[in-house]
Amino acid sequence: MRPGGGLCPPVPPCGTTARNPRVAPDLLRRAVVGGAGVVALGWGVQAETSARLDAVFASGAHLTGLLAGYGVLVMLFLMARVPAVEHGVGADRLARWHSLGGRYTLGLVGAHALLALCGYAVHTRTDLVTAAGELLSYPALAAATAGTALLVAVGVTSARAARRRLRHETWRAVHLLSHLAAALGFVHQLAGPDLTGSVLALWVWSMAHATVAVLLVWYRIVVPVRQALRHGLRVTEVRDEGPGVVSVTVRGTGLERLCAEPGQFFRWRFLSRRLWRTALPFSLSAPVRDDTLRITVKALGDHTRRIRRLRAGTRVLATGPFGALTAHRRTRRKVLLLAGGVGITPMRALFETLPGGPGDVTLLYRASDAEGLVLREELERIAREREAALHYLLGPSDASFDPLAPQALCNLVPDLAAHDVYLCGPPAMAQAATASLVRAGVPARRIHTEDFSHD
Repeated sequence: MRPGGGLCPPVPPCGTTARNPRVAPDLLRRAVVGGAGVVALGWGVQAETSARLDAVFASGAHLTGLLAGYGVLVMLFLMARVPAVEHGVGADRLARWHSLGGRYTLGLVGAHALLALCGYAVHTRTDLVTAAGELLSYPALAAATAGTALLVAVGVTSARAARRRLRHETWRAVHLLSHLAAALGFVHQLAGPDLTGSVLALWVWSMAHATVAVLLVWYRIVVPVRQALRHGLRVTEVRDEGPGVVSVTVRGTGLERLCAEPGQFFRWRFLSRRLWRTALPFSLSAPVRDDTLRITVKALGDHTRRIRRLRAGTRVLATGPFGALTAHRRTRRKVLLLAGGVGITPMRALFETLPGGPGDVTLLYRASDAEGLVLREELERIAREREAALHYLLGPSDASFDPLAPQALCNLVPDLAAHDVYLCGPPAMAQAATASLVRAGVPARRIHTEDFSHD
């Protein structure tokens, strides 16, 4: 870190940035929109102009069907856990795009089905019920109908109201049906006139599906299994950190090859009798050192409560690292780390490792009372050693004084607008803090956060 500099690029992990390529969010967004444009252009090249009502319905069905198929492909790609995409875009943003894109895709699927049904009914001069029965006699259309039903099931169970009432394992099992839905939709598309009429279109469409399938299998199955065999992770210690909060230390071999950065998270699967079915995301609460990883977990549900009962020696499957809340987002010499509750875990790792001289790094830690402060001794030691600023913002959230108000933040951090801000906490706290930071003059592009409340 240059003592008096302005911009200061972070030190790349594992010795080189080339080993950790990152896809920028804008680049991915443009690629997805451009792909949709190419699909629409391909439809336009083959479309036949006709004023007949059945032809108009059929033409609309072809366009919405192709865009729906493309949408399913994009949704699967966004969740394929490709490292360059995860590290550059961020897992939270990918999940938001996946959720939003899923709604559009379901809308396109419904529009395709309705337009195709109406077109067939007009063409055969039958009613919609009779037309539907006749269409389902075709195997490719029956496959498409089954795929549509599966996508609807995935969409319904992913709605927040339904998600809250479902066990994680149940939601996960239903969500995996989207892969089968994509396969059934692909069978239907292969029989459609838009692909059978062009060898090039058929080849490109097939290669796109094959590529996404390979990425899914590689990064969601092969890589996790390979990491498990290579690193041999086991629990070495479970330590109480406060009311309902424990730190779990995991040891393995060759963990430097993971290139895990402070601020990132893994998806953890503990191979004990009651936890092996579920993989949950937890951030590293300390930098990787001496072939050990550490997470700090608050008991918020059945699975997190069971983690405190883990025994030393329990085998662990950890997939990752994921997330973009790292030093690579930094654009300013001065940095504010703002944490709420157990959101201190990635902030604690960044507090220790972000380059900077005295006064360059400030940590604000929001909690309802002193008992809610996690890793307090470690934070105070780091602050002393680094000569960094550390402030606790204590008090109930409904108090008359708001410690996250713009003026309160400016009083604690006088040159707040000149900082990069890393933010992690409960959704309500994160939203309130973001609004206050913007009002205090911090540009939204310099507020770095990862939020999974939508997931």
